[in-house]
Amino acid sequence: MTAQIEMRDIQKHYGSFHALKGISLTIDKGSFVALVGPSGCGKSTLLRSIAGLETITSGTLQIAGKAMNGVPPRHRDIAMVFQSYALYPHMTVEENLTYSLRLHGVGKADARQKAAEVAATTGLTSLLGRYPRQLSGGQRQRVAMGRAIIRNPKAFLFDEPLSNLDASLRVQMRKEIRALHDRLGATSVYVTHDQIEAMTMADWVVVMRDGLIEQQGRPLDLYDKPVNRFVAGFIGSPAMNFMPGHIAETGNAVVLADGAGTLPLDRSLAPGRAVIVGVRPEHLDVAGDAATFHLEIGTVESTGSATYLTSPDGNFQLVQSERTSLASGDRLGLRIDAAKIHLFDPQSGIAL
Repeated sequence: MTAQIEMRDIQKHYGSFHALKGISLTIDKGSFVALVGPSGCGKSTLLRSIAGLETITSGTLQIAGKAMNGVPPRHRDIAMVFQSYALYPHMTVEENLTYSLRLHGVGKADARQKAAEVAATTGLTSLLGRYPRQLSGGQRQRVAMGRAIIRNPKAFLFDEPLSNLDASLRVQMRKEIRALHDRLGATSVYVTHDQIEAMTMADWVVVMRDGLIEQQGRPLDLYDKPVNRFVAGFIGSPAMNFMPGHIAETGNAVVLADGAGTLPLDRSLAPGRAVIVGVRPEHLDVAGDAATFHLEIGTVESTGSATYLTSPDGNFQLVQSERTSLASGDRLGLRIDAAKIHLFDPQSGIAL
């Protein structure tokens, strides 16, 4: 693959605040990369640094093989789609779409033709004469994307573009953005705090925390093989359950704290070693007599397609695909496939 965006040891300081701490990342041409992490982790700062809206303190940034350090945003040949849509309220949809073309001297007839093509691609053909105030949130977001597409840039940068939309429209727009990316053969960098968005849309997910990349890889690889407790807890919904324990004398089982039970392992570790056990809510099975540990139920929530059982302290959750007659106060026997048990070092959080 050809690298479209390359970052090497990117540092960003705001006075004494160290926002980006040596970020190195290669984004291949035609790929869809999601930057994900909690608020304040640096993902939007990194995106804005690619766009040139932030000046990096040190490090190197290349787009399509050309150094971009110090190059102003308008000369980077990238397009950015913002959370707020950033449309011109006094312009029609067509005028919003063609604004950047007209700025670059494209003739009126050519600009209108290009706008018609982009409108057909984004489902805006019947809306070209309307103003932003006459559009729904989803339609405005389509205009914002159409305005980015019309320039045929080297990369599309999305900064939490769906966070202002309601839940059902977000799901629809997720599919539309990904389908648009595939049709255009574009290079897309997408910032979101929603790991479900990242998992469902991206080819490659970059998990950030405190200005650092914690882990990057294909979405299911991050789900299956998180490198540390932070990534394990961030990727997956509902979040992974964590329980303290220690390795049994046999070395191939883990004894849970507070007498909750013993889980067999598919590997051996040093007996007596303290560990944090991680199990995903969807990997637990109700076991009856074959149970290896137990859960007291605090709350039962059913969505119709799934039932969520949560411990009284709210720290442990189980997801069942079928409905249940269980109620608060019941005790449930559980087991889990040894291959699906994650172990982490209590101090460093590193996966064992």
